[in-house]
Amino acid sequence: MKFDKYDYPAEKLLEIYESLLTPRLIEDKMLILLRQGKIGKWFSGIGQEGIAVGATLALSEQDYILPLHRNLGVFTARKIPFRRLFAQWQGKRTGFTNGRDRSFHFGAPEYRIIGMISHLGAMTGVADGLALASNLSKEAGVSLCFSGEGGTSEGDMHEAMNVAAVWNLPVIFLIENNGYGLSTPSHEQYACKHLADRAKGYGMKSAIIEGNNVLEVYHTVSEIAAQMRKKPAPFLLECKTFRMRGHEEASGVHYVPGHHFEEWGKKDPIRLYENYLIERGLIRTEECEELKARIIAQIDSDVRAVFDEPEIGADADRELNAVYAPAPIAQESIPPDSGTKDLRLVDAISEGLKQSLEKHENLIVMGQDIAQYGGVFKVTEGFVDQFGLERIRNTPICESAIVGAALGLSLGGYKSVVEMQFADFVSCAFNQIVNNLAKTHYRWDHPVDVTIRMPTGAGVGAGPFHSQSNEAWFCHVPGLKVVYPAFPADAKGLLMASIDDPNPVLFFEHKKLYRSVREQVPEEPYALQLGRAKVVRAGEDAVIVTYGWGVHWALDVAGKSSSEIEVIDLRTLLPWDKDTVAASVAKCGKVLVLHEDTQTGGFGAEIASWVSEHCFEYLDAPVMRLGSMDTPIPLAHALENDFLPVERLKESIQKLLDY
Repeated sequence: MKFDKYDYPAEKLLEIYESLLTPRLIEDKMLILLRQGKIGKWFSGIGQEGIAVGATLALSEQDYILPLHRNLGVFTARKIPFRRLFAQWQGKRTGFTNGRDRSFHFGAPEYRIIGMISHLGAMTGVADGLALASNLSKEAGVSLCFSGEGGTSEGDMHEAMNVAAVWNLPVIFLIENNGYGLSTPSHEQYACKHLADRAKGYGMKSAIIEGNNVLEVYHTVSEIAAQMRKKPAPFLLECKTFRMRGHEEASGVHYVPGHHFEEWGKKDPIRLYENYLIERGLIRTEECEELKARIIAQIDSDVRAVFDEPEIGADADRELNAVYAPAPIAQESIPPDSGTKDLRLVDAISEGLKQSLEKHENLIVMGQDIAQYGGVFKVTEGFVDQFGLERIRNTPICESAIVGAALGLSLGGYKSVVEMQFADFVSCAFNQIVNNLAKTHYRWDHPVDVTIRMPTGAGVGAGPFHSQSNEAWFCHVPGLKVVYPAFPADAKGLLMASIDDPNPVLFFEHKKLYRSVREQVPEEPYALQLGRAKVVRAGEDAVIVTYGWGVHWALDVAGKSSSEIEVIDLRTLLPWDKDTVAASVAKCGKVLVLHEDTQTGGFGAEIASWVSEHCFEYLDAPVMRLGSMDTPIPLAHALENDFLPVERLKESIQKLLDY
């Protein structure tokens, strides 16, 4: 292994040596504690330290790094105090996640480190967003995202590399190719000779280096980063290496042929580099031992201190309050004194988005065909002329990477709105939404300033892949907010509130209502408080609780009934307004929960259950639910009408009234 070709001063070479030793010595201690049952699962990076350490030291402290579970050298090279790391692994309060997540699953923005989630490939899109934030801010920053060779099979990796190439983002996609994805050897993971060869397909440069040579890693990453600062563009770097222990300690290494350990044991990155320094006369053997003893003493001292820290006690209020970032307080109702104009729902959404872009200079809008074309529903038509292509960004067709990039933008100080061309396509970004966006604030206390616009619903003859009502998928996920307006004035105010809110919001917009519903909408910007329902028709014989297109069905049936039927428009589903619903139940005594989504598992079941449990003494009849037929949404007009509950609503409400 060649070290001599790199001409660095002795001071730098010795700094690298200490940085290389530190994670190995910490791991030695952790493996002892693991065998003693004093820590949980451990993913060893022994044999791969040269990559994490070399890459981290090569970057500026302002550059972002997104490591994986065997990149301890990233954290130690960024000088995170041992005690905080040990507290994290012990689940103590002084760690990074308050006992809410494991090992390296955390973010430390003050160190420019964004930790992983367990789903491989998911952080590559986030790296894109961080790099985009750097480009927009003219900071000449770099993002470096780690992946194992197994993770390169994930679709997120391919989407993220494509986006980075198209947008000229300064991202280093660093692959630690250690030969095995858990127990599966590389030849069963991919068919190409080298993973770096894939870069050609994305129009990016690549290199293959010896990952166990810390100086080669350091030198290569330094040069790549320097070039990126001059001219942003992504780079795929494949580091050949080997892990000397199992995927995690419980898995063992029985599936690996023994000769690999013999061959790679001779390439131990620490032993080879230490011998090189000794041979050059830069350090003596006894000085090496003294340095190791000093580091071990610090490790032992900090381990003892963390063991002495109290265990975290359960506190339900603390946990619930950690799920969402504090949001600004908006208005409870539409401002009465503003001038108004007659707008359709689609126009009100467009105006709310435009005024939010004017209000927030750091707001970026992303989506397929949203720039010059204006989006398939023309919500962003003309926006490019006012805000430019940097802020109104056409994206490749890759929902997961773009939602991941939105999270990265938020970590980099930007707000974003992502348009799903149709709400149905959000399934392609499901992991990013429910595991990355939804859990980040709870795990390590960083706001996620992302709004996802969701054109949704049936009634336009678009069939099973462009008509789904999938809001219930997300109402189950703590950390998300779900908004679903039925009227133009609400849509504008709720969208502006969603964009103001530093939490991930899914904003559902019914396609059928886009151009069929209109009303007077205040011209000035305003934000309506999320989580507040609205009684849109007063009554006392029964109440229909609904949202979206269902509000208009309910108003139509109530208006034709001889009974006094109250109608509640929930407007927000997560959180939903229990107080308003309870007050109407107490007044009316009979409740029908109505929604367009299929009956089984629809969000109406949650409302009906809550009313039955908490308002039982007010009820004069069983709580009724009415949703669509439990089939996919059909195309033909007659079939779609039969699928929807609107034709069954009159009969259902009469059955409730007659009870």
